[in-house]
Amino acid sequence: MTSIRVRLLKWLLLPLLVVNLAGAGLVYWLAWSPARTAVDQARILMDMVWLEAVLVPVLAVVIWLALGRGLLPLKKMTADLETRSDDDLSALDQRHVPLELSPVVTAINRLLDKVQQDAKAQQNFLANMAHQLRTPLAGFRTQLEWLLQKHIGEEESAHSIALMTSSTERMIRQTNQLLTLARAEPAKFEKERLRVVELNRLVEESIQHFVEQAHRKNIDLGFNLQPTRVMGDHFLLRDLIDNLIDNAIRYSPQDGKVTVSSLHGKDGGIFSVEDSGPGIAPSEQELIFNRFRRLDDSVAGNGLGLAIVRDIAKDHGARITVEPAAAGGTVFSVHFPFPILGAPSRLPPG
Repeated sequence: MTSIRVRLLKWLLLPLLVVNLAGAGLVYWLAWSPARTAVDQARILMDMVWLEAVLVPVLAVVIWLALGRGLLPLKKMTADLETRSDDDLSALDQRHVPLELSPVVTAINRLLDKVQQDAKAQQNFLANMAHQLRTPLAGFRTQLEWLLQKHIGEEESAHSIALMTSSTERMIRQTNQLLTLARAEPAKFEKERLRVVELNRLVEESIQHFVEQAHRKNIDLGFNLQPTRVMGDHFLLRDLIDNLIDNAIRYSPQDGKVTVSSLHGKDGGIFSVEDSGPGIAPSEQELIFNRFRRLDDSVAGNGLGLAIVRDIAKDHGARITVEPAAAGGTVFSVHFPFPILGAPSRLPPG
């Protein structure tokens, strides 16, 4: 791959050199006089050669700098694209783009718009499919539970039905994850859905559903829930809480510890989950929120949980921090702002 500046410099340098030599020759010819001695003529000729030897590198530097300055808009556009998040498909700003780059930016914006439309169609398809699958799967699970009760005394039949029930549970979970992922898509989220939510009560309700899962691994599931009120969507926040707690229990070892907290911070409500898992390397902390990204394939899961958490946090204008826990493991914290109602004391009654 050759630099544009090098290619243009190669193309311009030879013509400039020829023009300069021709100009020097013309000056020498005009300055020629029969009265001058051969020594004078030789001195004039050497002066011309030295002048050309200085001018050519100077011209090369000027051309190089001018081309670099002319390419600055292209560099800025490249930097803007590289700093975007993976799901940012908004159009490039064309207001300050040079005339020569305008067709390129128009083509890129047309492509981004097409990708955005395709992504929306894919999200709608996922949401519809997941919604259509939920009802028959729930009915299938109910039938399996009825069969299990009927054949509870037959060891082989009961074992087989229990395996089918477990597989159905996983399918239901994955279906629910896909539906949540489609609903939480930031581009589709409507801010009008935000209401005052008692975050601590929502967390308290959610924890109850994980007691048995934690008990199976003998995990100490503790909590510190202070009255915390945020502006949010009740159902999406429940999904965010469920995914972080479920993730913490899955990655914590046998006899581990998971602590769930909610409190009012300096700038808003904070929900955090601390686990005693293997921890997350700094280089992985940003990547783990990508869809289908998994740190340990031996741990059950579909790689969508943290992507859902990220999208829901974006919907609420919240930010997520990932920090190492004091005793090993990881602390995930979601910081909710108060952009609409100001300080916590100004929140209206829930």
